[in-house]
Amino acid sequence: MTDSLTHLASEGKNSSFSTGWRTTHFPLRQGSAMLLMPSKRTTKLFDELWTLGTTTCCYYGSLHLKATEILADIAHAKGQRAFIGKCNMDSPETLPEYYRDQSAEQSLHETRSLIKHIRGFPSHGPHQLVQPIITPRFALGCTREMLTDLGSLANEEPDLCIQTHISENVQEVEAVKEAFPESKTYAGVYDHYHLLRHNTILGHGVHLEDDELTLIKERGAGVAHCPTSNFNLRSGIAHIGKYLDRGIKVGLGTDVSGGFSPSMLTAIRDASVASKVIAFLPVLCPHASEGVSATSTDAQTQFSNKQLSVATLLYLATLGGAHLCNIHNQVGSFKAGKGFDALLVSVQSDTGNLEVWQEKESLPRMLECFFYCGDDRNIRKVWVQGKLVGGATLD
Repeated sequence: MTDSLTHLASEGKNSSFSTGWRTTHFPLRQGSAMLLMPSKRTTKLFDELWTLGTTTCCYYGSLHLKATEILADIAHAKGQRAFIGKCNMDSPETLPEYYRDQSAEQSLHETRSLIKHIRGFPSHGPHQLVQPIITPRFALGCTREMLTDLGSLANEEPDLCIQTHISENVQEVEAVKEAFPESKTYAGVYDHYHLLRHNTILGHGVHLEDDELTLIKERGAGVAHCPTSNFNLRSGIAHIGKYLDRGIKVGLGTDVSGGFSPSMLTAIRDASVASKVIAFLPVLCPHASEGVSATSTDAQTQFSNKQLSVATLLYLATLGGAHLCNIHNQVGSFKAGKGFDALLVSVQSDTGNLEVWQEKESLPRMLECFFYCGDDRNIRKVWVQGKLVGGATLD
């Protein structure tokens, strides 16, 4: 499974954008940068992610180059498929002095150093498992100079993926429009600086406007849906069904620490709950869906305002995430020629999880039971690029 948005330098948080970023979030991130240093702790994290069935991760590393290099070193040594980026954030208007880059120039230099560092790893096979990714943390965290420099880097490196946050909550959207009045929308800011393209991963996208959906589709970018975080921080609910109907790429993310669990099973369950809320919200609150565009034919509304099926949830956690990360030709399905990233899942009684005991059920029913009642005990083996790396039965 692909976690398309997570933060390694993180501690759990429960504050919203408007109340907690300066007083709670950044002090924790500053301290957490040092937590990247002990390799035993970080190595244990990779083992836990494999136990939970995560085969690919998109990491927002640290503001600090050395800590992010250590993350990349361990990911490579462990054989995890990962995208790792140094967070670019230099804005004195929104960031405290102790947790921002000294300058756009310094941040760009360190980003280039990280790219060179990761590209120096020997290959595990036909494709590099660990890849660098351009990471402007979010528009408000970057000066115009920083965004310009990163856009130039992106133009030099068309195959490099880009990850950033967008429209996580209403206050953030309003602040971005105020800070960048030359752009009509939040997505327009990234587009203006050449950071919106076919391999851009937009985190959250809870409050995207209709014009933004059109632009994102035109550029070929996609959305990392992080429902656990969105519920936890009271950010809102992304209309993922509508995005899918518009042909926008969507994957799932845990957004640890905004999300309180690193488990993709939790993200799957919360994505299901979010779609159900979207489906029944017009019935309970008739005015809640005002302004949401509706389409006219069944073909156009295959997903909008409907509960996401188990098959769709499986897609979002696997091939959908691979499409979002632009590695769909390498992994995401069992198509011949792709890398073997896989889980062996058991729903039999010998796992010790008595909530999942479906020995005589159909395959779709067993998958549904695993999604809604399963845990790490049911994930017996995990492979990345054909190598057995984790699972409950790994010695």
